[in-house]
Amino acid sequence: MLTRDRIGALLMLAFSIGYGVMIFRIPLLPFQMNDAFTARSMPQALAVLGCVLSLAILFKPMSDADRTENARWVDAMKHLARPIAGQGFPLMRVIVLCGLMVFYGLTVRPLGFLVSTSVFLITCMLVLGERRFIMVLLSSVSIVVFFWVLMTQFLGVYIAPLPEVLVDMIGG
Repeated sequence: MLTRDRIGALLMLAFSIGYGVMIFRIPLLPFQMNDAFTARSMPQALAVLGCVLSLAILFKPMSDADRTENARWVDAMKHLARPIAGQGFPLMRVIVLCGLMVFYGLTVRPLGFLVSTSVFLITCMLVLGERRFIMVLLSSVSIVVFFWVLMTQFLGVYIAPLPEVLVDMIGG
């Protein structure tokens, strides 16, 4: 029977196996080949530990307490799938936020950090129900500018602030 623990264990097992396969892409210098501890050692240990713990959860027998907890979880998931008056489907907000995160990841380079992050925060706040647009605009833009200044001026990390086309127009 698939419970939430076992679903999580399956996902963690898949992640650990994928992580373990990717370890072999970590380059080693020629003199490191025969060392006991290299750049691959800790990731290998984490991948093996993740696989072992995931398999332990998958094959652990279910107790009566686990069965009742799983029944409560199934009821809660059914409740999330039902519409709430005036709010729609609660699970839809989660799906929209996940879509916005993917969109943000795809647009942060072409649009620049300031534009894409500001748009991301503004839309997320609106999806979560904030309706004071001035407050949304001021808080999101000020947070984005603060973090951009912190990263670029104080920590020395270059982050493209605006789209390259706009930077070229302004700069030359």
